[in-house]
Amino acid sequence: MAGNNLPKNKTPKFSIYWLYAVIAVILLGSQFVQLDNNFKETNSIKFFNTYVANGHVERIDIVRNTGEVKVYIYQQYLDQSLYNDLKSNNLFRKENRGPHLKFKLSTMEGFVEKCEASMDKYDTQFDIKVVDEQNWLVDFLPGILPFVIIILIWVFIMRRMSGGGGIGGGGGQIFNIGKSKATLFDKDSNPNVTFSDVAGLEEAKEEVMEIVDFLKHPKKYTSLGGKIPKGALLVGPPGTGKTLLAKAMAGEAKVPFFSMSGSDFVEMFVGVGASRVRDLFKQAREKAPCIIFIDEIDAIGRARGKNMMSGGNDERENTLNQLLVEMDGFSSEKGVIILAATNRPDVLDNALLRPGRFDRQISIDNPDLVGRAEIFNVHLKPLKIAGEVDAEKLASQTPGFAGAEIANVCNEAALIAARKDKEAIEMKDFQDAIDRTIGGLEKKNKIISDEEKKIIAWHEAGHAVVGWNLRHADPLVKVTIVPRGIAALGYAQYLPKEQFLHTRDQMIDSMCMTLGGRAAEEIIFGKISTGAQNDLERITKMAYAMITIYGMNNKVGNVSFNDPKGEYGFGKPYSEETSKIIDDEVRKMIDDAYESTKQLLIDKKDQLEKIALALLEKEVLFQSDLEDLIGKRPFSNSESRIGPMGEVKQEASAIQKETNSVDENQEIGPSTEEEIA
Repeated sequence: MAGNNLPKNKTPKFSIYWLYAVIAVILLGSQFVQLDNNFKETNSIKFFNTYVANGHVERIDIVRNTGEVKVYIYQQYLDQSLYNDLKSNNLFRKENRGPHLKFKLSTMEGFVEKCEASMDKYDTQFDIKVVDEQNWLVDFLPGILPFVIIILIWVFIMRRMSGGGGIGGGGGQIFNIGKSKATLFDKDSNPNVTFSDVAGLEEAKEEVMEIVDFLKHPKKYTSLGGKIPKGALLVGPPGTGKTLLAKAMAGEAKVPFFSMSGSDFVEMFVGVGASRVRDLFKQAREKAPCIIFIDEIDAIGRARGKNMMSGGNDERENTLNQLLVEMDGFSSEKGVIILAATNRPDVLDNALLRPGRFDRQISIDNPDLVGRAEIFNVHLKPLKIAGEVDAEKLASQTPGFAGAEIANVCNEAALIAARKDKEAIEMKDFQDAIDRTIGGLEKKNKIISDEEKKIIAWHEAGHAVVGWNLRHADPLVKVTIVPRGIAALGYAQYLPKEQFLHTRDQMIDSMCMTLGGRAAEEIIFGKISTGAQNDLERITKMAYAMITIYGMNNKVGNVSFNDPKGEYGFGKPYSEETSKIIDDEVRKMIDDAYESTKQLLIDKKDQLEKIALALLEKEVLFQSDLEDLIGKRPFSNSESRIGPMGEVKQEASAIQKETNSVDENQEIGPSTEEEIA
């Protein structure tokens, strides 16, 4: 029947705010509107000369606290033309019971005597009452106000806990708190992000596009007996584009796409997280085939049993248990695929990562040189740039940068160019933006004494000379003594090679290069400063990593005490004797590197002096400036620096990146050994 296709009438939902509105209208109306009476304003002269003289007055009320006089007229006289405008406005009564007239007294003294005299004069009688009029709202308000405040506070708290909205309203209210907060993207509301906006993630895009193809053409894969994967986990460091890839997937997919954050499942009410998981999957089954995207899934997917605390931890574990059941509880033919993102896969529960729940883990790492160039090209499109801007050159100057950092560099370049009133963004603006991203904002107004400036110049020159003369050190790009950031008084920027394996020799050379600033201070000034604090922190971390993680020490041996999942807790997986050996070997490694660094600077003292004096004069030196001062680097930048090792160590790459990308000097203050003059 045609009538079955008609939309059903939706009954309006009751809201407690309607009741509040009705009460407010009644209170205000009772204060300003007389619902039962209709009266006419007059004055005392007309009162005596007209109404009293005609004998129409039945009685009067003199309100002492307001100075008003209310006049009541006999009912039999209300039909006269004089009182045509005193018709009753009450729906249930035909007569107007008064008061019928009102007027204000300028003074109440002698008014009663005037009334008595007028009654004698006109031979009439009416009652006179002197009353105090009470405002029932003012008297009632102090008693009800505390209850009103309590109700409003309760409503406010319920709205906050339920994620907004009024009681009894839509899906985010207190009575619907167990409902899913997922945002639905379909063909009518897809985000304006496509795979063309995602650069540098070609392998990840292929995996994600294949998931979309699973949903569009399921028979293509099931006809051979295969099953559609139930879930895919996007894993990678922050800023690499995991959420952006999910947005692009929502924009490209022609199926419903539910997007939700892991923290949206967490509430202070017990059982709410599990309820929201059930509701989310219920909606997904109704919209199947579809995709569910859970961002930052580690908020609810942490490994169970690692925290012995109760309360909120139990609620989180209940939410995770419900998620595990839902992911493995429906058949693959339903066509619901789970997509999740996290930058901490090491803390996730093993049951969540097993095949059958998240069948695939898609790794999204920091882009390589080619990927960075592609990302720069994407972000350069909307910018008004000059012709000489080279994306490949910018990519080579931003090693280790994630996609979010590259986007920030492009945005900073546009702001810098606009600040200088330029019509287009030039390469110099991008260079300044990279410097600001690496070293921080340039502190032009920071006052530095000549003595401190000398120490900073020799410190940075020490880094430059050591890095210039070590085979495995990264080539220098720029060295400056211009203060930047919160506490950096100078920094040296290097260009690390795109590699994943690092040998012991490479890490030792990096350690020596990092110690070059402290060694130069001791050689030239005979004293050391606090400027090497950041350097010492990095070499300490590197030395402990070489010994306890990568097994690069003969005395400790080929062992690794790395604990990314926190399985060791607060304890150590080795004895106190081993701990002492590790500490001794770390000190010995750093001392040996420091002595070799000092010896190298003593041998190259002429180069150290040239660079330091040039820094004091120019403040900024580039690689070409160093070549003019001390000649070309004795080692080719293209020389292979990778020795034979067993497997790829991404941790080593991270430490090398941290060490070589920038050398920041902490602000110089009173040293532990001496105080700077």
